Amino acid sequence: MKLSKLRLISGAVLLACACMAQAEIRLTDPLPLAPEVTVGKLPNGLTYYIKKNARPAQKVELRLVVKAGSILEDDDQQGLAHFTEHMAFNGSTHFKRNELISYLQSIGVKFGADLNAYTSFDETVYVLPIPTNKKDNLEKGFLVLEDWAHGLKFNPADINSERGIVLEEARLGKGASDRMNKVLYPKLLNGSRYAQRMPIGKESVLKTFKPEAIKRFYKDWYRPDLMAVMVVGDVEPSQAEKLIQQHFGKLKNPAKPRPRLYAEVPQRSQTEALVITDKEAPDDTVFIRYPIRAAQEAVTIADYRRQMIENLYGQMLSARMQELTQQANPPFIQGGSSMGKLVRGYESFSAYALLGKGGVQPAVDALVQEDERARRFGFSQDELDRARKNMLRNYERAYSERDKSDSSGFVAEYSRNFLEQEAIPGIANELLYAQELLPQVTLQEINETVARVIPDQQKKLVVFMGAEPKAGASVPTQQQLLDAVAQAERQKVEPRTEKVLASKLMDGPPAGGSIVSEKLNSAIGVTELTLGNGVRVLLKPTDFKNDQVLMGSTRFGGQSLFGDADIYSARYASAVVGSMGLKDLAPLDLQKVLAGKTVNVGASLGELSEGFGGSASSADVESMLQLVTLYFHDVRKDAGLYQSFIGKQQDLAKNSMAQPEAVFYDAVQHATFGDNPRVDGVPRAADFDKVGLDRSLDIFRQRFSSARNMTFIFTGSFELEKIKPLIASYLGTLPVAEVPHAYRDVGMRPVTGIVKKDIYMGSEPKSTISITFNGDVAYSDEQKLTLQALGEVLNLRVIEVLREKMSMIYGGGFETSMGQHPYGHYSVALNLPTGPENVDKVIAAAFAEINRMKAEGPSVADLEKVKLNWITRQQKSLRENNYWMNQLMGSVTQGRDPAQILRYEQRVRAITPQAVKQAAQRYLDMHNYVQVVLYPERKNVAVK
Repeated sequence: MKLSKLRLISGAVLLACACMAQAEIRLTDPLPLAPEVTVGKLPNGLTYYIKKNARPAQKVELRLVVKAGSILEDDDQQGLAHFTEHMAFNGSTHFKRNELISYLQSIGVKFGADLNAYTSFDETVYVLPIPTNKKDNLEKGFLVLEDWAHGLKFNPADINSERGIVLEEARLGKGASDRMNKVLYPKLLNGSRYAQRMPIGKESVLKTFKPEAIKRFYKDWYRPDLMAVMVVGDVEPSQAEKLIQQHFGKLKNPAKPRPRLYAEVPQRSQTEALVITDKEAPDDTVFIRYPIRAAQEAVTIADYRRQMIENLYGQMLSARMQELTQQANPPFIQGGSSMGKLVRGYESFSAYALLGKGGVQPAVDALVQEDERARRFGFSQDELDRARKNMLRNYERAYSERDKSDSSGFVAEYSRNFLEQEAIPGIANELLYAQELLPQVTLQEINETVARVIPDQQKKLVVFMGAEPKAGASVPTQQQLLDAVAQAERQKVEPRTEKVLASKLMDGPPAGGSIVSEKLNSAIGVTELTLGNGVRVLLKPTDFKNDQVLMGSTRFGGQSLFGDADIYSARYASAVVGSMGLKDLAPLDLQKVLAGKTVNVGASLGELSEGFGGSASSADVESMLQLVTLYFHDVRKDAGLYQSFIGKQQDLAKNSMAQPEAVFYDAVQHATFGDNPRVDGVPRAADFDKVGLDRSLDIFRQRFSSARNMTFIFTGSFELEKIKPLIASYLGTLPVAEVPHAYRDVGMRPVTGIVKKDIYMGSEPKSTISITFNGDVAYSDEQKLTLQALGEVLNLRVIEVLREKMSMIYGGGFETSMGQHPYGHYSVALNLPTGPENVDKVIAAAFAEINRMKAEGPSVADLEKVKLNWITRQQKSLRENNYWMNQLMGSVTQGRDPAQILRYEQRVRAITPQAVKQAAQRYLDMHNYVQVVLYPERKNVAVK
């Protein structure tokens, strides 16, 4: 029931839904349970949720949700709630260590991407998607959940092996944010136990705890009265319920269970300030946290109405804050105010800003005064009308997609119901409430609510977090922070004036467009149109979603057509244009004109091509085409908004190289491609001095003043006979003057031979290894697929050897790519975070696995795991509009038969261990690679 995350639909559905229910809505009535979900409880207290859902087909999402997280740890258990989650994959009643992962991979479930888990302060959630194409898969899936619930073994040897992996995960989290948060949380949570129980735990405990400590945690808290099992997907509810009873009915609670208590967060007794700096912090922020309150649950329809009101004024306040960033000299880069969750059971109003050149005072002035303006004067009727339109469209579209929504979304909602008591009345009821209740919400009621909710001069915590000051600069003191807020609170605020805008983008469709040819590719259901102006259009109508239309377009050219002197103006040309708006409408004005519509369009000028990307609801396709038309005819020049864009980008980039990870990425790029001026490294503030307003506009207009040789693609929920006239009118009348439509090979190539570079930066004991193999290749789709298989089977070995056997990494692995433009090329990149003391061992082990693959090839079992996962994923992807968009786009740019999409499984099954072995021999050339290693800084050592 997350209002902010509901999606949008067509007006036609609104009319249909208005007739759904005529019963009177009484605000005092309790919120019902969605009729499509079965919620039950076993005699032992275990809760279960079951919903039959057909998307994706032949798949069931299983979850084990436990109301136990780090907040429940004893002093000698800090980090063991999370460690318990790790041990769920390391030996249980029915699965030996690593046997579980291997089995699930054998049925197409990928570790990490599919099979996963997480631990937080108050819960641990296990994620298990199960393909149901084989009869016993679901039974085995329930066996896995049962073992997680009460069958973990905690073998001392397995615990010791896992310590290194968990410590590597903890190492990954170290850095500026972690260091600053350790200072922030005790103040933010005002001494609450939450600040003492971070889920990752204490390193000293993780290294030394006895098995009895983790067994005690598991025994105390993994019990049926604190658990929920969720089953959503392609399964009969009666079968799911039987399996739940069979596998969980015999679980027992302890005779004397420890009480499951929730930590309290005390109210702040005085206004305080906190200044936190770190030399690796990438940006400066300030935030104001006002008094906390108990989170308000939605129990009745009146509560639901209250949440809608909160969502409405949240939208309006967010729009006002966004508008402040559109000034030539904005008070902050990004800012906002809202009522939000703090920790379980608590919420508070807060304001935050990402600081720009002006620093703290203008940001605090803007935040405090904009909140005060809303509190004192409220919002306008126009603002409320727009917010109401947008909210109603959210509900409409969510209702429209109710039978086309993925199972994973439903289990997430049910998890929140179990953990946080979020109501789940179902989208049919929610749309009905929106239709009936939203029109009754008055501006006076909104403004009275805002006056109560937005804090006046109350006890608060004011925080500055940012980079350590450079020479000649300074950061505020605690007293200066408090003085800045006090000064802002004293200033006079005036009511806001609403700008009068046009009610529509265009008066109507242009005249004169036509379709001159039409042909159907019946194998894949794609219709190809040629318009009167020569523009080519591919149409793939689908029933995958009920209210989603995707649009894309492409043509070769891009930044390659411009010289090195123009590279920055070309690289940011589409972003500059996007920051200024279209016609006489700034970006926020466009949002206002399009209120109540679901539509977005963006232009992109890439390295070798340019084009558009966009999406719309079925009812808003014409608005999408109008936006495309305006990009060709009426992009806007606004010096103030250009200045705002450049200033914000420079502020964002000013500390970019303070982060070790950014320096490392930049070093990898330059080690790979040398000093070529077109290397796309980490942006520096000085880069944006080279982005000219007039030159960026000129470059954009050169590439987007004509649609000649451009191909447009549409996939989604549209009818051919209805969309064709719109395409003819809008795309068929686009200008088509002669324009270059081939890219230029600018000669950017990776270095050859062995290149090694070590980087020393960062105060934490952490390293990252990057090893990249690059080279030329005679491109083919089959070679690309085989190379991808090579990367995936190597990743299985990385998990098995470097993670599970050696315990020297937590994540990382191989990524492969192969392309044919501007020349045939490939890349195999290995990235492995680890400890500095383990770098040499990890590199040696990685090279050993590479050499083993070159000598022996993959095992049949490993290759079959990869193939099955790919085939399973593609079966799901074939029912997704975005997949078809990408595949059709690839067929245009690579000149391949689009029907190849349908032969994917055949092509995958044709890959042999011998072909992968040969790919390893061909692409993993031990005499041609770039190796860059990040080490922590050490004094008096220059960067190599």
